[in-house]
Amino acid sequence: MATRIQISDKFTFGKLLRFAVPSIIMVIFMSLYGIVDGLFVSNFAGDAAFTAINLFLPIFYILGSVGFLLGSGGCALIAKMLGEGNADGARRNFGGLVIITATIGAMFTAVIIPFMPRIAVALGATGEAVDHFTVYGTIMIGGLIPFTLQTFFQYFFAVADRPKLGLAITVGAGATNMLGDFLLIYVAKMGVTGAAIATVVGECVGGIIPLVYFFIKKGKTLYFAKPAFALKTIGKICANGSSEMITNLSVSAVSVIYNFQLLKYIGDSGVIAYGIIMYVSFIFIGCFLGFSVGTAPIIGYNYGAQNTDELKSIFKKSLLFYAVSAVTLTAIAELLAKPLAMIFVSHDAALLDFATRAIRIFSISFVISGFNIYASAFFTALNNGVISAVISISRTLLFQIGAVFLMPLIFGIDGIWSATIIAEFVTLTVSVACVIALRKKYNYL
Repeated sequence: MATRIQISDKFTFGKLLRFAVPSIIMVIFMSLYGIVDGLFVSNFAGDAAFTAINLFLPIFYILGSVGFLLGSGGCALIAKMLGEGNADGARRNFGGLVIITATIGAMFTAVIIPFMPRIAVALGATGEAVDHFTVYGTIMIGGLIPFTLQTFFQYFFAVADRPKLGLAITVGAGATNMLGDFLLIYVAKMGVTGAAIATVVGECVGGIIPLVYFFIKKGKTLYFAKPAFALKTIGKICANGSSEMITNLSVSAVSVIYNFQLLKYIGDSGVIAYGIIMYVSFIFIGCFLGFSVGTAPIIGYNYGAQNTDELKSIFKKSLLFYAVSAVTLTAIAELLAKPLAMIFVSHDAALLDFATRAIRIFSISFVISGFNIYASAFFTALNNGVISAVISISRTLLFQIGAVFLMPLIFGIDGIWSATIIAEFVTLTVSVACVIALRKKYNYL
């Protein structure tokens, strides 16, 4: 039986990849919730229902971003505390963060549900799409607590040296969601109601099982201890995790802006095409995000232990991973653009051609995006939330919004799909500038 890899180990490239692969697959499977819903709804519930869930999902991810905030920021600090030898403090802060995450999820649930129809109209939904949005959104928000817990816990299985267990739970949650979609949408013909119920049940699997796991102390590095709620520590965690939260908030906010622009220029078919692009990008970007999630605890631990040589080695190996995967994933996306689009819109030839072209243009951004994602995640793992936030805001908010308004004026519809390419390229200059500027402080860059 192979020896379990721990964050305190020395890492070869192969060992680093083996440790990160479960997190990569885990992030991709988490993305399957919206993708599977979209797949079944687009093929068996109609375009109005598909438009409704594409309009709603950015709002859901905005509300669920608290899990990314506390998970990423807490992961960096707790891994650092373990590296410093402060295991008791790490466990106490971990317990406090779980309680805070669930509480905020409950508060959002109570506040948002009564306003669902108004939110639908405000986002541009009309006619039948308003009813679909309200039904789907109300059920989905009802599952916000387990969703925030699931996004929170995805960061901590690697800290606990159990990334494969995190993967197994996430795969189980994804399989539950897929089976539920098949039974409730295809068999029972429940449309968006079935899609939402299936997703929430899957999220319960992904959020509640880790809760039970971390309550059991035996044989574990990380588990729940008496919770700590020190405001200074919580503030530091929030500041450090703000980049990941900003990324999710910004991606969702930009999605709303994209949808407004597409409704203005094209109509519902534009929203559908953009929804397909988002589903495709969830898979490809998930590889980049998953690697950063899997390696962040290693960086945080070695930063706390002041293992400069290991940090330098991990940084170089990670850049190699992103260089190879960027080229590979972009090539795959370009080659499979039409088959990927056919999964969602094979019933409409014109929409299929439109979506295929959109995917091919948008996918060029994958060549660059991985480096920006890693730059932000690396500084988060070093507990430098300010630099991480600068990169995240540049990538997912500042340059994206500017590009999505400017590019269509120059290139028409193709300008909307190419806006992300421009934003990623300009952000890369920011990422490189940050690395160069901080080389004296972090001599392993």
